[in-house]
Amino acid sequence: MLLIVGMLALTSVATATGQTASTAPADSVSKPKTIGIVLFPGFETLDVFGPVEMWARLPDYQIVMVSQHGGPIKSAQGIDTVTTYSFDTAPQFDIVMIPGGMGTRTEVNNPVMLAFLRKQDKGTQWTTSVCTGSALLAKAGILDGRKATSNKIAFTWASSQSSKVAWQGHARWVIDGKYITSSGVSAGTDMALGLVEKLYGREMADRTARGSEYVWNDDPAKDPFAVETRP
Repeated sequence: MLLIVGMLALTSVATATGQTASTAPADSVSKPKTIGIVLFPGFETLDVFGPVEMWARLPDYQIVMVSQHGGPIKSAQGIDTVTTYSFDTAPQFDIVMIPGGMGTRTEVNNPVMLAFLRKQDKGTQWTTSVCTGSALLAKAGILDGRKATSNKIAFTWASSQSSKVAWQGHARWVIDGKYITSSGVSAGTDMALGLVEKLYGREMADRTARGSEYVWNDDPAKDPFAVETRP
């Protein structure tokens, strides 16, 4: 009995002084950089959560969600995802990612969205997109003079958003400077691992894919859904 009381007393003292026998989980440690994922009604669920799976344990980056007004946003598949920030309250992100989905058809005509993307892009380390998210970047003028790709089923529509982009019909994902754009839906997961490789090296990218039991298409030029583009 005396031993138990003594242990309880020690536990109380440790708690009061902020010291515990176990350390805080690694994920609770504040990370110095931020990946901001921009959501809108009708975003494609896998466009977002495929990359999230690959980026969630990066040692230097936390992931946050942002939308025009903040709060829950419903995906094209009917899944609500809570966004932490609105466009007005969002900090500058180190990496920004814009998914695709049917909602992009509305957002290309949303001046508030386009202005937010332009503002964020000025301070990003990397600006990325999945699927028809590249259509939003193109419409905002962010990809002018750059190579980029998009969802191949929706390629005609996406590429019509700007004639100033060098659209790539044969690409799983494309890197041009700090810009990384991917083909449709599942291609975003391949792109996300490509960015892990850029940031931390091949070994980390392979380990991340293996930890998710994911077979990574690691060749950005290997595109089973390629389309022909005009010269």
